[in-house]
Amino acid sequence: MHKIAVLTSGGDSPGMNAAIRSVVRTCAYMNVECMAIYRGYQGMIEGDFVAMNARSVNNIINKGGTILKSARCEDFKTPEGRKKAHEQLVQAGISGFVVIGGDGSFTGATIFNKEYDFPVIGIPGTIDNDIFGTRYTLGFDTALNTVVDAIDKIRDTASSHNRLFFVEVMGRDVGHIALNAGVAAGAEEILIPEENLGLDRLLESLRRSKKTGKSSSIVVVAEGDKTGKNVFELKEYVEEHLPIYDVRVSVLGHMQRGGPPSAFDRVLASRMGVKAVEALIAGKTNLMVGIIDNEIVLTPIAEAIKGHTKIDRELVRVSDIMTI
Repeated sequence: MHKIAVLTSGGDSPGMNAAIRSVVRTCAYMNVECMAIYRGYQGMIEGDFVAMNARSVNNIINKGGTILKSARCEDFKTPEGRKKAHEQLVQAGISGFVVIGGDGSFTGATIFNKEYDFPVIGIPGTIDNDIFGTRYTLGFDTALNTVVDAIDKIRDTASSHNRLFFVEVMGRDVGHIALNAGVAAGAEEILIPEENLGLDRLLESLRRSKKTGKSSSIVVVAEGDKTGKNVFELKEYVEEHLPIYDVRVSVLGHMQRGGPPSAFDRVLASRMGVKAVEALIAGKTNLMVGIIDNEIVLTPIAEAIKGHTKIDRELVRVSDIMTI
């Protein structure tokens, strides 16, 4: 393993730069050359490679986004595109690569590995925390803090005007952000894809809140929640059936992906980057780095893609108790 490449792919998440830094500096420590691949798999196909050393990654551990950029790449989904990518890697003398991204990025890496037996290690970078084989993905903790901070600010307005706010957060298929942020921010109700609570329960919860003297309410809604077609439909439904409420909607959107990574994500990224490079040097491949019980572990990428994360049932129970 003479030369290792690193790339970021798919949606960006806080902590990706910290992981890039860790990969580059671990390579320097191990006396292995490191190449950065810009714009994900698109850059791999086009040979957009730049040599990196320990000083190349100064002052990026605290930055959000990814200095290597990211791009969706339809060409990499084709045999011709992957063939071109392989030719570029071989021509550059690259022996293996680390891909930082989510399940889509890992799927591409797995197919590439199967076709060309090219060593690859994955680092999970996604705020949704929806990758099997790790308790936390890079960016999840930072996104949680961003959401909680936003809800705290929204509650100030809600309390001042006796309003009900529906706050939509990311989570098309899983409700980890909504559930954790909802509990942390003291939301009156939390709506997640895993639990279709139904409109009747939502109305009953809001009626109870009003009767017990709450002057304002916050309902955190994961974007994939099945209670209504969307958060605006929920607003209209509540306004129709509970006209006592002055209802507003706040969609947090992509602000959840941005900002400096938390201390937790910076440390996690550093640990994962070291493990990824060590795994490649040890001759391991087609594995994803994760953290379970505070131990850095390796999971086959195929399992990480096919596996399903489970919502924390204990946290759901705690949420039900806290909304009394």
